[in-house]
Amino acid sequence: MAGTGLFAEILDGEVYKYYADGEWKTSSSGKSVAIINPATRKTQYKVQACTQEEVNAVMELAKSAQKAWAKTPLWKRAELLHKAAAILKDNKAPMAESLVKEIAKPAKDSVTEVVRSGDLISYCAEEGVRILGEGKFLLSDSFPGNDRTKYCLTSKIPLGVVLAIPPFNYPVNLAVSKIAPALIAGNSLVLKPPTQGAVSCLHMVHCFHLAGFPKGLISCITGKGSEIGDFLTMHPAVNCISFTGGDTGISISKKAGMIPLQMELGGKDACIVLEDADLDLVASNIIKGGFSYSGQRCTAVKVVLVMESVADEVVEKVKAKVAKLTVGPPEENSDITAVVSESSANFIEGLVMDAKEKGATFCQEYKREGNLIWPLLLDNVRPDMRIAWEEPFGPVVPVLRINSVEEGINHCNASNFGLQGCVFTKDINKAILISDAMETGTVQINSAPARGPDHFPFQGLKDSGIGSQGVTNSINLMTKVKTTVINLPTPSYSMGDGFISRL
Repeated sequence: MAGTGLFAEILDGEVYKYYADGEWKTSSSGKSVAIINPATRKTQYKVQACTQEEVNAVMELAKSAQKAWAKTPLWKRAELLHKAAAILKDNKAPMAESLVKEIAKPAKDSVTEVVRSGDLISYCAEEGVRILGEGKFLLSDSFPGNDRTKYCLTSKIPLGVVLAIPPFNYPVNLAVSKIAPALIAGNSLVLKPPTQGAVSCLHMVHCFHLAGFPKGLISCITGKGSEIGDFLTMHPAVNCISFTGGDTGISISKKAGMIPLQMELGGKDACIVLEDADLDLVASNIIKGGFSYSGQRCTAVKVVLVMESVADEVVEKVKAKVAKLTVGPPEENSDITAVVSESSANFIEGLVMDAKEKGATFCQEYKREGNLIWPLLLDNVRPDMRIAWEEPFGPVVPVLRINSVEEGINHCNASNFGLQGCVFTKDINKAILISDAMETGTVQINSAPARGPDHFPFQGLKDSGIGSQGVTNSINLMTKVKTTVINLPTPSYSMGDGFISRL
């Protein structure tokens, strides 16, 4: 399983190695970082605490390897990505096991994440060949005042070194969503995995190693963000940063300088429920959207804005479904598992207690054991409560009763987040108008928010991020346009009299 068999070389005693120059290495620091199992609250794994000097070495290798990789034929890059995808899917068990123990993701969902990641890599390889295999040919006489004396050829070229920083909740999938576009586009890749999720990422990187990518092209640096975080994101060798996470992304964006940034920084996804909605569908999607993976998803339903006339019925239907959710260990595929850390659990509890003090209706008894918080639906939440605005990232869903569609839209748009939202109604015309009015990167109609499928555009407005994800958008972001203009001495036309006389 994890760290054994095919993956034995990534483990040194009790500490997982980091990856650089095509080799698995032990840090010169002699230090390690502990990874705490959220369910047991005991140390599960240890990873290397890399130094700034090791970051410098990795960056130099990445710069050098990228120059050669950019000359590698596009079909060859795609071939290696397909190979890595196959190895990843064939060896899903160790990664899934790591996800269960590092981030308390239910076992079946952990397997799904790995398989989905392999599919994403393969799709990216194919899409990259299509996108990058084409250029544009422009003619100067399409713009007023110009004859046809200039031929413009445009193509997409790599940026250089891409720094990828995925979050804890989907460490494998959100790592490959950055790695695959970067590599197919001809870039090199430096990965800084989250502490919770680092071992899963190291196993994933080993699949790329086994696929035969050139030395130095891919690196995986582990360590404390306080020691190497800013050093990585501000490193002069970095030409692009793709980050998924929280407020740290805003800090990175202020320090990174003039390089392309792709950032998804969380959300307070609103679910607007109209009077004509299918309320059984609404209830099912609030459960799926608000409580899957214990609510630890950027696209989770974070606030339900329901018309007063149907609010009682919606709340009763959701309560009945909450009662059926299983709570327990991730190994048993429980619906609700421990949140990622004690600090996260404490933050969630703070939001719950604030709502209690201000008079919210608790549809279930609040219950917590360690990092495990039982699912909780809060009714009659008001705008003066923190839970109405702050992202809990846990199994707590607030319900605000509204008296008009405008009230729901205004609450959604007053948030500093703008990742996704959803609207439930049988009137498609109303749905489109509401979608247009909601200040979010995506609006789902009659479904809970979701990031996938992975080739769909995925972006946030306001504090939810900058740039757009999705396979095609990521490839385009990790390239730049190169233009070559051919200047002709005389106007040139493909047909017409006078051609010979102009020679």
